[in-house]
Amino acid sequence: PGHAAAPCTSRLAWFCTPLLIHFWEFLSRDRGLMTNGSRVAWNETQHCKILDGLVSDQLQLCRRNLELMHSIIHAAKETKGVCQKTFSDMRWNCSSIEYAPSFTPDLMKGTRESAFVYALAAAAVSHSIARACASGELPICSCGSVPSEVPGPDFRWGGCGDNLRYGLQMGSAFADGPMKSSKAGGQATRLMNLHNNAVGRQVLIDSLETKCKCHGVSGSCSVKTCWKGLQDLNEIATDLKSKYLAAIKVTHRHMGSRKQLVPKELDIRPVREAELVYLVSSPDYCMKNPKLGSLGTQDRQCNKTSVGSDSCNLMCCGRGYNAYTETVVERCQCKYHWCCYVMCKKCQRTVERYVCK
Repeated sequence: PGHAAAPCTSRLAWFCTPLLIHFWEFLSRDRGLMTNGSRVAWNETQHCKILDGLVSDQLQLCRRNLELMHSIIHAAKETKGVCQKTFSDMRWNCSSIEYAPSFTPDLMKGTRESAFVYALAAAAVSHSIARACASGELPICSCGSVPSEVPGPDFRWGGCGDNLRYGLQMGSAFADGPMKSSKAGGQATRLMNLHNNAVGRQVLIDSLETKCKCHGVSGSCSVKTCWKGLQDLNEIATDLKSKYLAAIKVTHRHMGSRKQLVPKELDIRPVREAELVYLVSSPDYCMKNPKLGSLGTQDRQCNKTSVGSDSCNLMCCGRGYNAYTETVVERCQCKYHWCCYVMCKKCQRTVERYVCK
């Protein structure tokens, strides 16, 4: 009790969906938002008010910053794809988000997996807004401020950097808003989610790097213009995956005058700001078990020659695997022709695949 998130109803799906996918799927089904792929303006009455599950802070943010919602939708969509790509070589491969908004226990009960997706979603929202500012998609913000550090002798500050400050400000307001509601689960769950949201944003902050463009005769790069830009979300997810693998199981108990999350096995120290935390141990995800949120690994593709998590031994949990052959068509013998195109032939080859029994 107190360790697991409260069960979601369809009405409360918004703040029970760490990847914001319910929001994204709802909007992607609404043809009124898209006309031949082009964006149309948001209407407060039609959209903010009919999104069941928005808590008060999110509803106010939506009403006051309608332009932001496209970036938030983009963040939800990107999070889904990046999560699945990042864990494609693991038994748990983030495929359960396909059931949104009816999430399975692997993303609902304070597990290591939910820690990862909360952190990634929080980073993605701020990432999407920061980049939208720099690209000019958002009229309410612009480029990031010029770095305070003195430029080197071979470059100058210029260009248009990602507006990380604004992205963090608005992204945290939206991602953390649901955690202020008692309907988002027990206090332990809310503290866990807020902590992991902050970890995701810190990894985003750490990803800010100097990017440059060369100027000069024939690309000599005698002068460089540089700005501060964020790494792609795939790289941020890779860093978060490392934190997922090293995540700390915590418990919720009194430390001094108030309750805090403390490491369950190492409760002599507080939780560190940089580590992901979880409340409930995960299953091994070997066999299908809906009650535990495990889809199992039967029919998952594995790598016969790998010694990592995608190896047939680990992926198939010792059950063995079946082999089959597949013919693939690839571009080959490509030649560059002046000027300016490439011509390739199509080649067929037979490859052997392996799937878990």
